[in-house]
Amino acid sequence: MPLITVAYTSSRQSPSLKADIASAVSELTAGILHKDPNVTAIIVKSVDAGDWFAGGKSLAEQKLASYWIDIHVTEGTNTKDEKAAYLAAMFKRMAEILGSLHPETYLHVDEVRGDAYGFGGLSQERRYIAGKLDVSLKAA
Repeated sequence: MPLITVAYTSSRQSPSLKADIASAVSELTAGILHKDPNVTAIIVKSVDAGDWFAGGKSLAEQKLASYWIDIHVTEGTNTKDEKAAYLAAMFKRMAEILGSLHPETYLHVDEVRGDAYGFGGLSQERRYIAGKLDVSLKAA
């Protein structure tokens, strides 16, 4: 149930670019971080390369693409190895979609406490407890 925000800049343009980005992000998030794509929300925003600066120069000047991905997941649901694999795989996939990436391209996995994060009006902690109660009631 992560909420993922993707801001990107690229000289590549196509009618399906945002959908391609959302699809790749969803696929890698499901495959590596084991997050259900049916409850994954992704916001994709384009930023003009002239408005994105890295190393003191705009990415338009440098003729490079970049992205900032911010993903919120429940604390403790992913290992360090999973997060490292996710960062590496995302960098590779986004380079395929956006073109040559500036090395100052970022992805941030925000691990949020289960009692402070949720969707549909319920925290993840409440969903977890409810799931445990369902299992124990069925076993009785």
